Amino acid sequence: MSEWVPVRFLCTLLRQVREHGQDPTAVTRAAGLDFDPADSGHPRWRAEVTALEYSRVYQQVVRRLQDGVFGPLQSNIAAGEAFRMMCYCIISCATLELALQRAVEFYATFFEADSQLLMERESERVYLGYRQSGGDAQVPLVASAYGLSLWHRFLGWLCGRPLALEQVEFRGPAPEDAGKYQLLFQCPLRFDCRRDRIGFSRACLDWPVVQNDHTLQEFLSTAPYQLLVMEAAPEGENLAAQVRALLGHDFRRGGLDLDSVARALGMSAPTLRRRLRAEGTSFQVIKDEARCEAARLALERPDLPVTAVAEQLGFTDASAFHRAFRKWTGQTPGQYRARRRPGRG
Repeated sequence: MSEWVPVRFLCTLLRQVREHGQDPTAVTRAAGLDFDPADSGHPRWRAEVTALEYSRVYQQVVRRLQDGVFGPLQSNIAAGEAFRMMCYCIISCATLELALQRAVEFYATFFEADSQLLMERESERVYLGYRQSGGDAQVPLVASAYGLSLWHRFLGWLCGRPLALEQVEFRGPAPEDAGKYQLLFQCPLRFDCRRDRIGFSRACLDWPVVQNDHTLQEFLSTAPYQLLVMEAAPEGENLAAQVRALLGHDFRRGGLDLDSVARALGMSAPTLRRRLRAEGTSFQVIKDEARCEAARLALERPDLPVTAVAEQLGFTDASAFHRAFRKWTGQTPGQYRARRRPGRG
């Protein structure tokens, strides 16, 4: 997935708001959008929005509906607080295999069969998908693809590195524009299958889960932004993206240092420095970019004081955060927040 999201996904979110008796216009205004996503005749209408714009609308919907729906997947698998609670259940697992087993158990305990996750091992490959029965209503292909893509990126986020897919299967027939789905998953696709699911190497099950309670809280507070912009390239193609995923957005304890990141990636610190240099960057540059992005996301939340943002970013005092943020963006935190305030312009 890229930093752009089709506007139809915004419309799906706003439809939920309308169905709950609330005003979608209030949501878009609070999120800082300057057009109505449902009105293609609006002079400022766009077919796509940025991942950050989508995430702002998503967070506004979450606050208004007091719901933890993980994206517009049109599937009971993500209904209510299910995804959020499942995250808290698996975050302490040591490996991806244990995390997936616990996730499957979570949905099996609290949901009907058609709303459960299913993990299947076949030879050297493992599949994760939805346990739909063959006779139930078909979910639109675009919604299935969006949901599977977010699960794919979520597994990569848990382990701090992109997870290379080997195959993706859909229950629906092949669409005329199958190329865009091929681009999304970067692996062979199959259609008219038993269920919607992603397949990857069983070796990935041994990957350690590198996220923790603190990074999970920040992940949920900005969801689904991190997944929308997360690199999906196979391991080794973009080391900087893997480092960025490991760093996350929580720096309250100073964040991970070079040695910790190198260990998580299975290499020495000198090797990590050398490979990042070959990609034209460095650990410090990536960490500064991650802290700047985290600061921007935190400042989008009007309920969070600047002092709390500074603490979240690992600064010992607010003045140090002000200086760093001005260096990164050319603005003070207050100026940035004021310019993002809904209703300006």
